[in-house]
Amino acid sequence: MNKNILVAPLNWGLGHATRCIPIIRELEKNGFTPIIASDGIALALLKKEFPHLTSLELPSYNIEYAKKGENFKWKLIKNSPKTINAILSEKQLVKKWIKEHDLKGIISDNRLGVHSKKVPSVFITHQLTVLSGKTTWISSKLHQFFINKFDECWVPDVNEIPNLTGKLGHLKNSNLNIRYIGVLSRLEKKVLEIKYDIMILLSGPEPQRTILEEKIIEEIQNAEETIVFIKGKVEKEQIKEQKGNVTFYNFMQSEELEKTFNESEMVLCRSGYTTVMDLCKLQKKAFFIPTPGQFEQEYLAKKYKREGLVPYSRQDKFSLEDLNSVPLYRGLPVMETEINWKQLLLLFECE
Repeated sequence: MNKNILVAPLNWGLGHATRCIPIIRELEKNGFTPIIASDGIALALLKKEFPHLTSLELPSYNIEYAKKGENFKWKLIKNSPKTINAILSEKQLVKKWIKEHDLKGIISDNRLGVHSKKVPSVFITHQLTVLSGKTTWISSKLHQFFINKFDECWVPDVNEIPNLTGKLGHLKNSNLNIRYIGVLSRLEKKVLEIKYDIMILLSGPEPQRTILEEKIIEEIQNAEETIVFIKGKVEKEQIKEQKGNVTFYNFMQSEELEKTFNESEMVLCRSGYTTVMDLCKLQKKAFFIPTPGQFEQEYLAKKYKREGLVPYSRQDKFSLEDLNSVPLYRGLPVMETEINWKQLLLLFECE
């Protein structure tokens, strides 16, 4: 019997796509056939990871970052008509694909229009509360309105304390059908010899990814440490460059990235939640530079610093010397990472 499941991550940096990798793997292990749907670099990454799977293109949400963090919210508001059009278009496409591809279920990672009343539909998010400054209550209510259209909402975290998402992923009162599934990571902890003092991992939409890349390159010019620098630019071919004691890659696929994480003493990266889950699973110490103006990343960075787990710096204030503070912090806590996939995927077994 055909058991096609549509897996559709949002194209916003690489985090939504990469945290769908373990979901796609588990679907295959449990006898389902995943069909990938996204756009831009998220789709390009998943096509490289799963070249044997059918992939479909969804309309872009046209998420763009402002060059100045304080303008980020207004940029999103300005782009909202394009985003709304994309959501309406993806609803029409999903309706068509259910027939064309005989879909038995949908897993949407933050794509608001990818759901259907005809097949079980799951929404994945770590943001039940969407921080947006003074408008947080509106953005959160709007997000929860969309989530309510899905059969289940999977939050990749634990429900108890300590947890990783804090107020982002935990509501005091909610009528949503929430399932806390545990920490979701495509990577595994391995005991390998340390090869790099610092691993630098970039991601996220432009122009902020490039701004941070240029800032860090300037900072590490005279560094004595052995550094591996992964730029987070998914291109047709992988490019590796050696400049002194720094090894540059444009991107890495899962297997190589897992090895590099395990070979690194510490990690310098954004405080994006997918990266946080990877660090938690691998038990690696880190230093965070949240994306300017992205309230969620700023909240997480402040939360972890306040709890004595991971230090952070504002992008414009960062200097390489800041990394000296990393050993003073405990690192992210050991969390429940065993996910009961058989139980979760029962939703799609209904006739």
